[in-house]
Amino acid sequence: MSEHEAEPQGTVREYRTEELADAAGITVRTLRFYRERKLLPPPRREGRIAWYDGHHLARLRTIAALLERGHTLGGIAELTAAFENGRDVNQLGELLGLGEGGGLGWSEETPVRLTPEELADYFEGEVTPENLAASLDLGYLAVDGDEIVHVSRRLLDVSSALVREGVPLAAVLETGRRVREHAEALAGLFTELIEAHVPAEPEHTAGPVDPAGPVAPARPVDPEVLAKAVDRLRPLAKSVVEAELSMAMDRRLRGQ
Repeated sequence: MSEHEAEPQGTVREYRTEELADAAGITVRTLRFYRERKLLPPPRREGRIAWYDGHHLARLRTIAALLERGHTLGGIAELTAAFENGRDVNQLGELLGLGEGGGLGWSEETPVRLTPEELADYFEGEVTPENLAASLDLGYLAVDGDEIVHVSRRLLDVSSALVREGVPLAAVLETGRRVREHAEALAGLFTELIEAHVPAEPEHTAGPVDPAGPVAPARPVDPEVLAKAVDRLRPLAKSVVEAELSMAMDRRLRGQ
């Protein structure tokens, strides 16, 4: 362990070249290649030693995530340059495959239109290319003309409040990604519950079932009927989730 691996709390964690490559799960040769392609900002120099920090590690993890999504190194370099040199939001959207409008389709959430400067004001010092790429990847941000659109006023306000409390935006976004997985599972549970018990349309109503006969196939559910039932019962599902989350946090606080 180097002297920089036991930094006092509040100081910047720094890595030598080999340490950064190991933390990012890449080879030193790959790290140097990224430097040559200007995908990473220059390290801090101390004599002949190059020191990297958490921003470099976050950038490497973003590069890996974008490569997994099918982006080329050339495209990632363009994305970084577009944001660092003028924040051309149209170009950013095109580079990440969003296009104008960003495919917004949220029903209950209120989208917020922001200029790049207004977005930076919400998260002062935290609007980095890495965090921008993560937000676009999550679908929190989209592009519409020369504006950035955040898909949810509530998520925007909560995220900025957490950052003001000292939580790094990168950590907020990663937590949001994990919450998304659980939310998708919960939505599936409630949709299946409603689908199993939603009233059938008259043409789908079956006659008496012979107990000795074969098991009747699952009755079809009209998609429009299901959609209306889900929308009608959505507040009940949200109340259950909110109550369970509240009780779960109580249990955590009690150490149970």
